[in-house]
Amino acid sequence: MLKDAGYGQGALQVTPFGLNYSAHLANKSGRIVFTIPFKLWEDDDDDDASNSVASFNTDFDVIIYRPGGAVPGEGFAFVILPSLDAPPSGSEHGFLGLTNATLDGNPDNHLVAIEFDTVKQSYDPNDNHVGLNVNSVVSDVAAEVDIPIAPVNITNYTVWVDYDGIGRAVSVYMAVSGTPKPFVPVLNTSLDLSRHVRRYSYFGFAASTGATYELNCVLSWNLKVQNLSKLQDLPKRYDDGATARGNLSLKIAAPLGATVALASLLAGLYVRRWRRQKAREERSEMVANALRRLPGMPREFDIGELKKATGNFDEKMKLGQGGFGVVYRGMLPGEDTEVAVKKFLRDRTKGLDDFLSELTVINRLRHKNLVPLLGWCHRNGALLLVYEFMSNGSLDQHLFGNAKTLPVLGWYRRYTIIAGAANALHYLHHEYNPMVVHRDIKASNIMLDATFNARLGDFGLARTLDAYKTSVTDHGVVGTRGYIASECCITHKFTRESDVYAFGAVVLEVVCGRRPLCRVAGFDLLADWVWSLHGEGRILDAMDASLGSEYVAEDAKRLLLLGLACSHPLPGARPKTHAIVQIMSRSVAPPEVPSNKPAFVWPPEGPIVAEDCDAMSSTSAGAAAVTTASNCSTARATPASSLEVQVGEIGYI
Repeated sequence: MLKDAGYGQGALQVTPFGLNYSAHLANKSGRIVFTIPFKLWEDDDDDDASNSVASFNTDFDVIIYRPGGAVPGEGFAFVILPSLDAPPSGSEHGFLGLTNATLDGNPDNHLVAIEFDTVKQSYDPNDNHVGLNVNSVVSDVAAEVDIPIAPVNITNYTVWVDYDGIGRAVSVYMAVSGTPKPFVPVLNTSLDLSRHVRRYSYFGFAASTGATYELNCVLSWNLKVQNLSKLQDLPKRYDDGATARGNLSLKIAAPLGATVALASLLAGLYVRRWRRQKAREERSEMVANALRRLPGMPREFDIGELKKATGNFDEKMKLGQGGFGVVYRGMLPGEDTEVAVKKFLRDRTKGLDDFLSELTVINRLRHKNLVPLLGWCHRNGALLLVYEFMSNGSLDQHLFGNAKTLPVLGWYRRYTIIAGAANALHYLHHEYNPMVVHRDIKASNIMLDATFNARLGDFGLARTLDAYKTSVTDHGVVGTRGYIASECCITHKFTRESDVYAFGAVVLEVVCGRRPLCRVAGFDLLADWVWSLHGEGRILDAMDASLGSEYVAEDAKRLLLLGLACSHPLPGARPKTHAIVQIMSRSVAPPEVPSNKPAFVWPPEGPIVAEDCDAMSSTSAGAAAVTTASNCSTARATPASSLEVQVGEIGYI
């Protein structure tokens, strides 16, 4: 127990304890460290990638509580440290007992921390997040937590930190104590400990307070660390005074010792492989058992019947591939039922996360305009979802596919498809509880059944939101360029309004027969071009030329204005889905859209760095400069973690 840490009230108090307002709670930092070091990696080769890295699992119960409902501060961390040293001077406030203004970011710190931050600093995404910190209090990766880390009421939380030394990845889970470990981690990211911490390191906790304070109490702690085996060096020399017989014995003994050591190594590797395989099988069965108990779960398929259905996942049966997996066409044996089988392909940890994320969102969704989920399979490492086969493919294929094999999509069908997609979105946003944010609405994710009804698919990026939440925050920008609302590039927050923006891009795409990102008449965005035509009073000039005059002008104008309204740069000005459904049903008039596209104003998230923006400009409104972006694929408020745009290819992905 170092510096301001101690023990009291039956708990480890990482910072001082007290239920009343008191000066002794403020401006403190402390550490509680297990005094025995653990060997966390073995230098097997000159190449860091060849190092053996120990896996570990830990769980602990913690209370992070603000006494008297005070403003919380500053944060708590699970740490791996190089020594038993006390927190450095100046490690109070936002430094979490880890570093200070001088040491922060120094690679010689040799520390890794999982922070549970309760105060937003200039470098933080928000005031309620989990982050991975390496030698610094600025998180390499951060993720918003759905539950308040420092609630007003006293709440016990259980935290699980699982580190995979083989896959070099860490996963963090958090739940109210007494509830099961969640299927999906709040944070999952790659981490090679051998590149950051010392070979022998210490585990513990650190925390700090500032002008505002909270209680940081560890109630229980379990830690399991893999024991890395180490071969003993063979004798390299012997006593020069020994007899010849003795010399011979030593010379013989050395190769014999090497043989024994090699046999021991091979046996050890076999045992480790067997244990890993057994652990994977047990984990797989545990996950499968938990899934079977979920309400509304569809059929569980056997891996054998899905292999038979797809010709053992033959390339000839491949429908498409996206960022998370491949989709195969199949015929269920003995059932005469066509299916689309999605096979998740990312590495073991990420693939399971992708599988569980999609399955737990879509398993209870029931709507005529969603792609129906028929079942799932999680066996022997296989991660598969089985969907109803959509015989007419995707909307994208009909709009931009091979004109020789697919006829032009007629106006009536286009209008009906957009109406179906609107109904699906309204169901996700307002009719299903908890509310779902899709985050990847696009033409290639709108599938068409045998009668050309729209079926929204691909829930790989979708997330559910509790009643008190209005957004989901990601450490990167996910989705597909052209459909991502500008505000998502800065705040990393995805909302119903950002889904509506993507829907608007689809509407314009269907009516105009052009992709959202296209160069036309000097514009880089389809929406900008349509807006310019609207301002000139000739919005119908944007119509898809392949339709000729075979469309209803009144309905065409209705959809073009709706697409522009959904593409409004300001999220709050976009129509809600219930209004969209009414507009599509012709029960209300089309939305009023300004003749000139309004300027987008960056949210107050700090200085902006724009990366790979398709069209950015600065305009002036009065004396104030206003930065606008027509479409930004990766833009961020600095400092922030690296961003990734994940692009899917077809509607099942």
